[in-house]
Amino acid sequence: MENTADLLARVRDGEHAAREQLVARYLPLLRRWAHGRLPQYARELAETDDLVQVSLLRALDHLADFEPRHEGAFFAYLRRILLNAVRDEIRRASRLPGRAEIPASQASEAPSAVEQAIGREAMEAYEAALSSLPETQQQAVILRVEFGFSYPEIAAALGWSSSNAVRMMVSRSLVRLAEVMHARR
Repeated sequence: MENTADLLARVRDGEHAAREQLVARYLPLLRRWAHGRLPQYARELAETDDLVQVSLLRALDHLADFEPRHEGAFFAYLRRILLNAVRDEIRRASRLPGRAEIPASQASEAPSAVEQAIGREAMEAYEAALSSLPETQQQAVILRVEFGFSYPEIAAALGWSSSNAVRMMVSRSLVRLAEVMHARR
């Protein structure tokens, strides 16, 4: 499998096949990551899958602004663009005029799937704590926790030769992440 940096270079050279390969590689991962992140009330005008596709295409259209420092950098770049798109959509949905209030007896306070799993406050604490980690550790944690990558897959994505070293780094990063999250309570 061709590495992402080579594909990005080919896309920058205008090769359509390389662009299609990047889309095929990252679209399923981004869909899986984004699932449940857009609350139901914000899905009136846009679906999560639409945000994923738009975010990926936006990233590909702005490759001149992206510098790949290592193999996992593009994935982190995509995740950040998608996270910002989800946040923008939530803000946009909350500002819609003329929304009728639903009586409390009928209102659904059902959180998104991710919020159900860990809760909104925990999600915000997780994002804040994640941003406190060095970039490589952030990417490793995201690949392991959010995308379910194996340690050899993470090692390949980050350009490391040892999956055991990645396992240790992820373990230490998760401990640090938990400490920062606990300190924010």
